[in-house]
Amino acid sequence: MRIVFLSCMTAFFLLCASAAGAQNKLIVNADQGREIISKHIYGHFSEHLGHCIYGGYWVGEESPIPNTRGIRNDVVQALRDLRIPNLRWPGGCFADEYHWRDGIGPRSERPKMVNTHWGGVVEDNSFGTHEFLDLCEQLGCEPYICGNAGSGTVEEMSKWVEYITSDGESPMANLRRQNGRAEPWKVKFWGVGNENWGCGGNMTAEFYTDQYRRYATFCRNYGDNRLQKIAGGPNSSDYHWTETLMKNASRHMQGLSLHYYTVPNHWGKKGSATQFDEAEYFTTLEKALLIDELVTKHATIMDRYDPQKRVGLIPDEWGAWYDVEPGTNPGFLYQQNSLRDAILAAVTLNIFNAHCDRVTMANIAQTVNVLQAMILTEEEKMLLTPTYWTFWLYQVHHDATLLPVSLTSGKYELNGRTMDAVSVSASKDAAGKIHLALVNLDPNRTQTVESELRGVNAKSVSGKILTAEKITDHNTFERPDVVGVKDFKDARLSKNTLSVRLPAKSVVMLEIEP
Repeated sequence: MRIVFLSCMTAFFLLCASAAGAQNKLIVNADQGREIISKHIYGHFSEHLGHCIYGGYWVGEESPIPNTRGIRNDVVQALRDLRIPNLRWPGGCFADEYHWRDGIGPRSERPKMVNTHWGGVVEDNSFGTHEFLDLCEQLGCEPYICGNAGSGTVEEMSKWVEYITSDGESPMANLRRQNGRAEPWKVKFWGVGNENWGCGGNMTAEFYTDQYRRYATFCRNYGDNRLQKIAGGPNSSDYHWTETLMKNASRHMQGLSLHYYTVPNHWGKKGSATQFDEAEYFTTLEKALLIDELVTKHATIMDRYDPQKRVGLIPDEWGAWYDVEPGTNPGFLYQQNSLRDAILAAVTLNIFNAHCDRVTMANIAQTVNVLQAMILTEEEKMLLTPTYWTFWLYQVHHDATLLPVSLTSGKYELNGRTMDAVSVSASKDAAGKIHLALVNLDPNRTQTVESELRGVNAKSVSGKILTAEKITDHNTFERPDVVGVKDFKDARLSKNTLSVRLPAKSVVMLEIEP
């Protein structure tokens, strides 16, 4: 018979935890990790849409808002604090009507166009290739450029690659030098079109596959810049699209995109970002969790044609999509961001981490002022959203080793429907520290998690928590700190047993010192 003695404090803690909510059993195998969670899973997306670019990043050099070469400093600093790894641009649907030569040269001479996809407003092209790549350099992130395969040509995209990356004597490289940039940029991530099954041309899978192979052939490597070519992938559960591309073009690609948005209501209004009840909260998270099934099924198809997992699955548009805020342009997709979205982001990132053998990059939509944004701006004012703070917590997973976990979760139940109450992801960084992300989806009950840490001699635990009083809580320009991160104290370590009390509707990140 094995006898285990507990200290009075530990016993009291476990008793209180048991009374607070259903027990959840977790095993973390700290000595078995093999796969790396690519930092690029934590990528972002910025389209010429609403006030994402204009007013979000770009204010112009004459603006009273502090800026560096027209790019606002406060937004850059906030995103640098997230260590964002990559930024996708210029779209989105806008990419397949964007002609890059309109956005180079003296700004006063650049032609204007109408943004037919988003609000019918005039696009003056003052933010183009040079400005975007300057932004990426200021952010310290890698550019991910989406080329025009819908209304553009193979020659147009080929010459864009040459303009940006060629270090030799060529018409496009010389044009770049003429426009003020002597050295080429390093840009390895290139998407060939966007949603070509829809706004990017309403193509069939078979037609797009043939088009993709043409584009991939003529988009070439220059100097030591090596392109990672990303094919326009399926919409949600269109498995035929994935099958067709992987069967006929996988050897020509390094990545395959996937788009999936979480929309609470598909008929009529999508739902408010801040005014919703628990039933809508449940439905939103239920739909968000479907990304696990989608990734699993698309990855299974990819495995048949690419068992070495050379081609990454790249969900480069994901996130929540609600109704626009009242009184705003419906084509600008401006929405608020609540605690619900922070939890949605956390469970989605946990799923991507779990599939990091195949998911090599992802991009939440979008970074500033559009859909599930990190940042909202209003003239000179800026605020950080609850989703921002999830990404801030999850930085510790960048390029860390995924640790296998086994979780037996309690249930969150509402009106006869159930889902796991707890979501988890664990990793080990280069210094050997273990980071454990725990999400309590239940908005009403504390969840106790009893964890066994295998293969490590744990010495201490510390943590941070993201939560708020209500699931609808959000930050405003008048009250920008309603939802944020605080120290977390409800974790107890006894040898290699970790006991955690997760408050309702919370995201917790623990750091365990070996």
